[in-house]
Amino acid sequence: MSSLPTSSTQELHPSPSARTAGGRMVVAGPMEPTFDTVLTHEALDFLAQLHAELLTERRRLLTERGPRNDAIARGDLPGHREDTRHIREDADWRAIGHAGASGLSRRRVEITGAPDGRTAVNALNSDADSWLADFEDAMSPTWSNVVLGQVNLRAAVRNRLKHVTRVGKYYEQRTSRRADAQQPTIVVRPRGLHMPEAHLRYVDRNGSETSAAASLVDFALYFFHNAQELAARGSGIYFCIPKVESAAEARWWNRLFVRAQELLGLEPGTLRATVLIETLGAAIEMEEIVWELRDHCAGLHAGRWDYIFSMTKAFRHDRSFLLPDRKEITMELPFLTSYARRIIDVSHRRGIHALGGMATAFPDREDPDLTAVAQQGVREDKEREAAQGFDGTWVAHPNLIPVARDAFDAVLGDADHQIERIPATDGTGENGRITSADLLSRDGLPTPEDLREHVSEDGVRTNIRACIAYLNAWLSGKGALKVDHLVEDVSSVEISRAQIWQWIRRGVKMDNGRVLTTVLVDRYVAEELAITSRNPLDHFCDSAELLRWGALGDDLPDSFTVEAYQRFMVDRAARSPFPFAA
Repeated sequence: MSSLPTSSTQELHPSPSARTAGGRMVVAGPMEPTFDTVLTHEALDFLAQLHAELLTERRRLLTERGPRNDAIARGDLPGHREDTRHIREDADWRAIGHAGASGLSRRRVEITGAPDGRTAVNALNSDADSWLADFEDAMSPTWSNVVLGQVNLRAAVRNRLKHVTRVGKYYEQRTSRRADAQQPTIVVRPRGLHMPEAHLRYVDRNGSETSAAASLVDFALYFFHNAQELAARGSGIYFCIPKVESAAEARWWNRLFVRAQELLGLEPGTLRATVLIETLGAAIEMEEIVWELRDHCAGLHAGRWDYIFSMTKAFRHDRSFLLPDRKEITMELPFLTSYARRIIDVSHRRGIHALGGMATAFPDREDPDLTAVAQQGVREDKEREAAQGFDGTWVAHPNLIPVARDAFDAVLGDADHQIERIPATDGTGENGRITSADLLSRDGLPTPEDLREHVSEDGVRTNIRACIAYLNAWLSGKGALKVDHLVEDVSSVEISRAQIWQWIRRGVKMDNGRVLTTVLVDRYVAEELAITSRNPLDHFCDSAELLRWGALGDDLPDSFTVEAYQRFMVDRAARSPFPFAA
């Protein structure tokens, strides 16, 4: 097995390792207090086994992404596959859904956040129906965050989570205030297939070594330590799968689920997964994705911000696909309305939940007027989702839970969901439903001629400010940040830098009459840096460097996260020469 093009590592301190018939895992990151509770020899052995069986296929799937996405960028527009038509046209099959999965029937309001101690306690003590413990877009993937997230989840599953901040503020998990006395159901979102975990190394039987797959690390450590505990309580173990780009990738995840349950002796279906639809490929192959995961699939989730980035990236060279200022991108745009309708249609016809998008507005405790505006925006967004047919939604702040719940209560009443409701078809397209042409619609988008009315200097500066502020936080170990009263995460940066890149390539003239150029953006970046903090621990210069790399180059990079991770987050121990024989 050949190794991925990543840095080597050296075991500079005693650390756990594990060996299987296929290879072994070695910890290359520092071992801090409590890490040994999750980085056990048995857990690493489990992780090594999954790498031995699934790593080669993961590499192949990642390799296939490039040519497929390049073809779209050249104008070879994707469509529904003929070889899977029988899956779409067979009206009889259903996915497993929430049947027999304790805590998954009602998913009216889901709160999301990284699995750090304070966020986790606040989420578990909230009135949400479920908590999405996010190792992906809302978490900065420092080695400490990754492992402590697993430590926190292990405690949370056993109702023992406590946290003390650096200034001595105490947080403790308690019973929910909800009438049914149940805490929010834990759903874990591992990192996507593309991300490495350089602080864990897989050494195959031939001695080749490579960074671990972050998706396998996040999944395996949580599953190994908690699946049997949850099953013994009559519950299942639940995941949310991000960044899927094809049905073939869904097949890989399903293979992982089957094998993990086999290795721990659990019944098939103990594990349930909700799939985030946040790429163009996933939107088009949505039904095939559910088919591949039908024995484990409980729902589809609208990851609308990543989806907008995916569309911008896919059509970065297409002059007819131009997006306005971020504040003008709403779900009323036809291509986003079709995206939402297709999620509901596919989900409900296959008997699973359809979950709406993230509410990014953030209450302002010091300004009641701004809080009222934020809540009104969330209320309108969630009323629209509930009326469309979604069964639940996401929020990022506990204070928005009542707003979102009220919107869904008004439509659902006492029902847990509205899965039986299937959107009316318009009699056109494949089986009268949303087609790939609907997903690719340019209706409602500004033309190159009128883009000046929809791209403002303030919009450009807002994108720059959000990128620099968020990247600084991400490099400092914080995965979500409030900027201009909105919660920014990885997807916000991806959209912002992609828009800047595209506007420069189109020679867009802003509302101030100036043409947006690389030189002008660089000047705006310098001006933003001039007003930022000069704390020695800040990473604003590195943030600006990453923004220039991601938005001002000849082509648009697929993702900033891998580049930023490898460049700034891999500890020295994980970069050093690897000294072992296998």
